Amino acid sequence: MAYTGKAWQYTAIASKLEDALSINENAPLVDPSSLRPDQVIVEVISASINPVDYKLPEAPALGRILVPRPATPGLDLCGRIVATHPSSPDNAGGLREGQLVFGGIPSSVGTRGMGTLRRYAVLPTSGLAPLPEGVDPDHAAAVGTAGSSAYLSLMPETLPPDANIFINGGSGGVGTWAVQLAKAMGAAHVVATCSTGNVALCQQLGADEVIDYRTVDVMDYLRHKGPVFDLIVDNVGAGTELYDVSRQVLKPGGTFVQVGVSEMSAATVASMVKRNIWPSFLGAPKYRFISMDNDAAIFRQIGEWMADRRVKAVIDRTFAWEGVPQAYRYLREGHAKGKVVIKVGE
Repeated sequence: MAYTGKAWQYTAIASKLEDALSINENAPLVDPSSLRPDQVIVEVISASINPVDYKLPEAPALGRILVPRPATPGLDLCGRIVATHPSSPDNAGGLREGQLVFGGIPSSVGTRGMGTLRRYAVLPTSGLAPLPEGVDPDHAAAVGTAGSSAYLSLMPETLPPDANIFINGGSGGVGTWAVQLAKAMGAAHVVATCSTGNVALCQQLGADEVIDYRTVDVMDYLRHKGPVFDLIVDNVGAGTELYDVSRQVLKPGGTFVQVGVSEMSAATVASMVKRNIWPSFLGAPKYRFISMDNDAAIFRQIGEWMADRRVKAVIDRTFAWEGVPQAYRYLREGHAKGKVVIKVGE
């Protein structure tokens, strides 16, 4: 039998994604016999949303090329596996029918227009992990792309012991995970920026020092610090000032990691390419742009830390199924503390 069910969809976008969304009550999905051996069908319980959900489809050229229409947005979820490939009752990832899982689609392009804001979603097992006992599905759905991006931004394979880390944007979806994961990985000193109203939150999450960008000139602060950081993580991506000053505040061999970008444009892409190829002997810092990579191993690690209460999801607001357009409007304002979650099913 082919699975059908409700889904938020859009076709043409005149201006903003949220204004183009409508509910299809009987959106078709694949028959289980058409699944690849590494795919499962998940009945979605909760989903979380990300800025890339609207930035990519709204990009005039890239959006039309990379996202087939009609399309369903969404990358992250927690839900129950309802079907696997007939020849793979136990998948390579050790997942099975009836199991609660969380994670996300490996890449925003990989959705092919079949996102997670629907009753049933097809996902590869490579992007799913079992839901740990005691972890709420809403909290697990809030890991997804933000959690995996935060994990990768901290460069766990090469992060020095007792590292000093500067996190620009510590109270958003990625930032709230980055602050906590940095401490879970053993960072000695974590400095995070945020607005006045989020200082207490960043402190509660484990930041050793919190800079209120509304009252402190962050660049001036960094210049006075000097070369003390092993890693700078930019979750904001507004302008070039932080990158330009990073060469003065990174230790020798330190790295500038770009996670967020304010807009998806040709100029932004060109700037990132230039940073990647600009030679260090001319004074450029090491540079790394975090490409989306929702990987089961990352989710398993974060899930273990959640179960052990070493890290936690920060959920700003939870919207009902019918409130998806309002959820995107709220996310677009840029003031969410942590993640915005959608209740899809039970």
